[in-house]
Amino acid sequence: MTDGDRQQSDRPSGGEDLDRYADLASRGPYGVSIGSALITMVEPHPGHEYGYNRWYEDDHFYAGAMAMPWMFAGRRWVATRDLQLLRYPEKSAVAEPVSTGCYLSVYWINEGRQDAHMRWTVGINKRLNRDGRVYRDRTHVFTAFQQHVAAAYRDGAAGPRDVHALDHPYGGLVLEVIDTEDAAQRDRLTDWLLDRHLPAKLRAGGPAAMCVLFRPLPLPGDRMTYVKQVEGVDTRLTLLWFLQDDPRTCWDAFTGLDAEVAAAVPGARVELVAPFVPTLPGTDVHVDQLR
Repeated sequence: MTDGDRQQSDRPSGGEDLDRYADLASRGPYGVSIGSALITMVEPHPGHEYGYNRWYEDDHFYAGAMAMPWMFAGRRWVATRDLQLLRYPEKSAVAEPVSTGCYLSVYWINEGRQDAHMRWTVGINKRLNRDGRVYRDRTHVFTAFQQHVAAAYRDGAAGPRDVHALDHPYGGLVLEVIDTEDAAQRDRLTDWLLDRHLPAKLRAGGPAAMCVLFRPLPLPGDRMTYVKQVEGVDTRLTLLWFLQDDPRTCWDAFTGLDAEVAAAVPGARVELVAPFVPTLPGTDVHVDQLR
């Protein structure tokens, strides 16, 4: 089949196919709120840093994410070697070694549309795989769809909301992953975070503008084989701290989070605290600083 033939075969066959789009758009929730997120931390294999970055920037960010229904915002983040070396704890249930995972991509999905989006993403990724548009020389370190739990803000009504976080020009992001012993303990941890911890950290003039909390969702059984099933569905919380500036300038504010969590909720364990800076889309900036 020629490229022209393939493009022709990919087009809707008639008005009936096109009408399905109008029908789907006319039903179901479509509010501007985050129902869930895709949070994916990936490690390109040594020697494939440039190839991976160009594939993701030029193709996958769009064809494998932003072109999909109900995914309304996305952004990529990168950890250069000096940022990787700030991560803790040394022994992590998320990344082994803890420095693994150069790139982080985050996407927002409309509330009430996770299941519909998931069916599309399974279908499109099977197609991309079949068409040779999946980059093999990389490892998914931490990839999960996650249910939105809550958001806390430094600047109250004056600042951007969580729906704006991936479009606002934040200077950095810190990924924090906390594991608990059971679902009840996770609930207690969530209450402590929202009532005590986040208000103290999101102080006026502080480096973090907001923190958004998520809990992982299980992946479907027909997911791509290179993505492992999600861990900690009943016991894990994921926090995204959005920073006004580069995390190197304010890292003292994010040291010791493991001790604070353990003291407040005995049995809960911080498994990863990892700083990132935003990528510059369409470029290879930072790629030469990963190793």
